[in-house]
Amino acid sequence: EDRGRWRWDSKTPRAHPGRADRGALAPAMAQGEHIELHRKRHGRRFDHDEKLRKKEARSVHSRAKFAQKVKGLRAKLLNKKRYTEKATMRKTIKQHSESDSKQREANAGPKDAVPSYLLDREGMSHAKVLSNTIKQKRKEKAGRWNVPIPKVRPVGEDEVFKVMRSGKRNKKQWKRMVSKVTYVGDTFTRKPPKYERFIRPAGLRMKKAHVTHPELQTTFSLDIIGVKKNPQSSLYTSLGVITKGTVIEVNVSELGLVTPSGKVVWGKYAQVTNNPENDGCINAVLLV
Repeated sequence: EDRGRWRWDSKTPRAHPGRADRGALAPAMAQGEHIELHRKRHGRRFDHDEKLRKKEARSVHSRAKFAQKVKGLRAKLLNKKRYTEKATMRKTIKQHSESDSKQREANAGPKDAVPSYLLDREGMSHAKVLSNTIKQKRKEKAGRWNVPIPKVRPVGEDEVFKVMRSGKRNKKQWKRMVSKVTYVGDTFTRKPPKYERFIRPAGLRMKKAHVTHPELQTTFSLDIIGVKKNPQSSLYTSLGVITKGTVIEVNVSELGLVTPSGKVVWGKYAQVTNNPENDGCINAVLLV
């Protein structure tokens, strides 16, 4: 009996008797059914929805990355696809944000006899239009108002910031001193002077503004709540720099203004109409 025939020979490997041509002989079978069967029997993972949500949230970044890299015909196709998607999205948003409102119908007269006190009423139909409240909210969110001064002179950084030299030999020039009027909140705490990049002098900080109500033609001295938007730069807005044309928020609780629902208005926007650094005070017009 030759026992050597069952030994492994590295030069001529022996095939397994049951595995020969198994792929060729096996019948074609659907590969995905076992997954659906498992889902029917046991359900999905507990964190499936959360994972799906996160994956969708991440997909935006991957799409943006692809859109930046893609060129040529693929870029054209992608732009066309995104255009149609955005159009559909805009329509959907518009449908959701619309509310019922009544509109008069031209030829909608009463079919039957009506009492005398109803004769002056005209036929009404419900149409989809944006309510005033939504319009106002959108307007405030977009930061667009009918302002008294629509255009202002551009103010450069060299005019607003003065370069401060620092260091042992006064060679470092990374510090800036603000040369315009600023608003700083009550809760503001300065950084240590060594690390403070933008220095806002205490002499140029203001907390009150002379605000004129355009309808009442009266001026009030009101407290400033914050700087909403400086048209020059977002940096000026974050630093609280107040120049001509800046929209500030003022405390109008003293004026006794109320909303249509009866709530007291606490803060309202006003636009600065003078150069505060020249006049030594802030003059503004209330945006109503």
